Amino acid sequence: MDHVDCIIAGAGVIGLAIAREMARRGMDTLILEAENAIGTGTSSRNSEVIHAGIYYPAGSLKARLCVAGRQKLYRYCQERAVPHARCGKLIVATDAEQEPMLDSILANAAACGAGDLVPLTAAEARRLEPKLRCTAALQSPATGIIDSHALMLALLGDAEEHGAVLSLNTRIVSGRIEGGRIEGGRIVLDTIDSTSGERFEIAAARFVNAAGLGATALAGSLDGFDRQFVPRLRYAKGNYFSVAGRAPFSRLVYPVPEPGGLGVHLTLDLDGVARFGPDVEWTDQLDYRVEPTRGERFYDEIRRYWPDLADGSLQPAYSGIRPKLSGPGEANADFVIQDAAVHGVESLVNLFGIESPGLTSSLAIADHVAQRLAPKAS
Repeated sequence: MDHVDCIIAGAGVIGLAIAREMARRGMDTLILEAENAIGTGTSSRNSEVIHAGIYYPAGSLKARLCVAGRQKLYRYCQERAVPHARCGKLIVATDAEQEPMLDSILANAAACGAGDLVPLTAAEARRLEPKLRCTAALQSPATGIIDSHALMLALLGDAEEHGAVLSLNTRIVSGRIEGGRIEGGRIVLDTIDSTSGERFEIAAARFVNAAGLGATALAGSLDGFDRQFVPRLRYAKGNYFSVAGRAPFSRLVYPVPEPGGLGVHLTLDLDGVARFGPDVEWTDQLDYRVEPTRGERFYDEIRRYWPDLADGSLQPAYSGIRPKLSGPGEANADFVIQDAAVHGVESLVNLFGIESPGLTSSLAIADHVAQRLAPKAS
């Protein structure tokens, strides 16, 4: 049976960032990915926004890791020439009743360490974006956009440069914990190659479950892991629509938040093409088809801040599914990065509910995990 220092389950942006960090710390690292390419799930089906860290509860993992991760990510993009743009964002109130929410957002951002928001009057906002309709706004100069696939390729390249190995089409069937709560115990995984059907076992001194939408199922398949530490995962599908032609905006535009998400917002890709979404569609299936008729309900939402949106201009773009730990009507849950302090298994870290701002937080999450599994490595 082969043995490695560290196995990472999942080659999305989180898994790749962790693999890079573990390899940089001298760990013999193996990345196992069930699909035939990196980042085919949540990592490639999102808004590709570099978040400032505005909305999350002060002191939460989301708040702390987003603010730290944003700074690391901008620096990394510059060092590795990852395409990105610090384009900024406007959070808009579209009627007087929403304006107190802007005050709350401003105060929360300051408490989170993201206190560079600038309050704007409607006239000031329109000077920045003449086609915008609002009664007041907040400007976030630290918000940006990124090419998420280029980021993942850079992370993988760095990881491989430090000796990490990626194994695609490799599904973890089950595993067992040997040594339990004893430090130095290992985890043995039973895997299958989906192309050949060949099965093999591999042991790791450290195991990181970064399987995203499959993280809870993977944790539940580990023999010797107490199921009380496996949370219930819910799927929140977000549908995106694009606009025919070029939208007359140079910044992202977000309405004030709504339950379950940040509302139908306007984001831009690096070519300046506008995308709208995501909405919130609770589902039990990993189905990424976008129902064209859902776009009809987008028009009223968008026209609150862009009244000139023409009929028939929206077209289905793509969808993503967020691995949420909270359900309809519940307060948004924090990231869960579960280590031995919680479950007692020294060799294991589980990552559950890594949704937005996961991409922004990826490098900070990697540091967080590495400090728990390889604090003395260098």
